[in-house]
Amino acid sequence: MELKNLLIQLENHVGTITINRPDVRNALNAATVHEMRQVLLEWKQNPDVQVVVFTGAGEKAFAAGADIAQLRERTLHDALESQMQSFYREIELYEKPTIAAINGYALGGGCELAMACDIRIAGTNAKLGLPELNLAIIPGAGGTQRLARLVGKGKAVEMILTGAIIGAEEAQNIGLVTQVSGSDRLFETVRETCEKILSKGPLAVRLAKLAIQAGLETDIHTGLLIEKLAQAVLFTSEDKMEGTTAFLEKRKPNFRGC
Repeated sequence: MELKNLLIQLENHVGTITINRPDVRNALNAATVHEMRQVLLEWKQNPDVQVVVFTGAGEKAFAAGADIAQLRERTLHDALESQMQSFYREIELYEKPTIAAINGYALGGGCELAMACDIRIAGTNAKLGLPELNLAIIPGAGGTQRLARLVGKGKAVEMILTGAIIGAEEAQNIGLVTQVSGSDRLFETVRETCEKILSKGPLAVRLAKLAIQAGLETDIHTGLLIEKLAQAVLFTSEDKMEGTTAFLEKRKPNFRGC
């Protein structure tokens, strides 16, 4: 496919999507969101892609929010349709693990993109926040919901109402990012995390993500039932037999995803 706003790379089962609009701090316009959606749809059917990484071109920004010029023209009907909100939900529910490599500013829609990912690894130069109230709007791509679930209601209300922009260390302390790395080795840290995930049974990775995601959206009784059913499926898999056998034989397992 022809891409004007993204750079994509597939190496060692890791697909990397780089938002390539550094002149506007990788702001997310409609065309960029459309391209990301198309790439993810294609990679969903590609068995060579087992982990997906999102990042931004350059050293200043992961994604510094939505394109304000486009945002200014959006109407009530655009808000109700909310293509970005539905797309970020697709990322959250994506069958393959997703990682946000936050290399600079992740504001507004950029922060919401990172929050939709399973894992968020930030460089020490990262700045995160949801400053939409400065424009007399609210975070509308899942920000009001995901931030509260990640950092708690009180901190989420404070950050959104004040438009606070916080550094990587504070973001990790409150649970907004899962890990902080030196900016000069951010992508090395991301690769190490990908390698750890790739060393696990692929079906187990997929079902673990499903159980966690679905369980958080229901009561604990239902969540435990989902966990039990996922485990029952895994107990019938060839990978479970391979994993346990390899452990007993003190060798590296050869998982096949079945």
